[in-house]
Amino acid sequence: MTPPDPLVALVADIGGTNTRVALADGPVVRSGSVKRYKNAEHRDLAHVLSRFLEECGSPEVDAACVAVAGPVRDGVGQLTNHDWTFDRDTLGRATGAQILAILNDLQAQGHALPHLDPANVTRICEGQPASEHAAQMVMGVGTGFNAASVFRTELGVFVPPSESGHVSLPVHDQDDLKIARFIEDKHGFAAVEEVLSGRGLEMLYRVHAHAVGSDARPKAAEIMEACKTDADPVAERAVADFARFMGRVAGDLALIMLPFGGLYLVGGVSRALAPYLHRFGFAEAFRDKGRFSEFLDQFPVFVVEDDYAALTGAASHLTDLAQRRD
Repeated sequence: MTPPDPLVALVADIGGTNTRVALADGPVVRSGSVKRYKNAEHRDLAHVLSRFLEECGSPEVDAACVAVAGPVRDGVGQLTNHDWTFDRDTLGRATGAQILAILNDLQAQGHALPHLDPANVTRICEGQPASEHAAQMVMGVGTGFNAASVFRTELGVFVPPSESGHVSLPVHDQDDLKIARFIEDKHGFAAVEEVLSGRGLEMLYRVHAHAVGSDARPKAAEIMEACKTDADPVAERAVADFARFMGRVAGDLALIMLPFGGLYLVGGVSRALAPYLHRFGFAEAFRDKGRFSEFLDQFPVFVVEDDYAALTGAASHLTDLAQRRD
């Protein structure tokens, strides 16, 4: 018997700044089909998707899934850092697809884990071997912050939604308290995302610049470049604090989610920080849990270098949905 043709899908990864769209055959994203659009240049998501399909020659698609950097509830997605809201009806009208899904972007990253190329995964902490059904976790640091558990079940991959970036920033000492108070003065509440994000790195720089009487406000990319060349001690202090908070929050979430199958750091800022995590004590902060420090040694930690993993995860999720329908 001839196997059925793979599902033709449109998949999109909607970040706070850019939206990436691609076509996929089953769980495999078509090579060369990925296009990137600036959100600020489009009035809504439907406009982006319609433009993409037109530029691709208006292909017919069976399914469509978008991964959004923001909360999703009852099939409605809303960007946290941009004024877009959309639902499955909007997605269906824009694409003509019959199988439709809206995921949080970290959910899509979680669905991608079984399909990652090992060449695109870098181990940060060793951890210990675990069963193939052990829970995993994705922690995204980019324009914003979020984390989600990943469960491999007999019915497929299950990734419950989360909004972990908006919990309270962990404060352990007076230096942390100064950072939290600085953020509270600016935003009213010191959330994890106000430190662990691109703008959070800029905020940390402002904290340390203020302490030495400077009002410099470089962008995150400039801070990383200065740290790379050792040209700015304030930049180095900001990156060191970022790595420390990143390890501490990852350790907190690991104790909550117990990802014996691995904790995967994703997102542009995670990739940019990867070369500095060992230097600035990520692993030490990760396991700094008192009598539970040795317990944290069980969890391997990785950085995912694949910038398109969320697209693969969206395509994989659609394939699972189609198989359940059959």
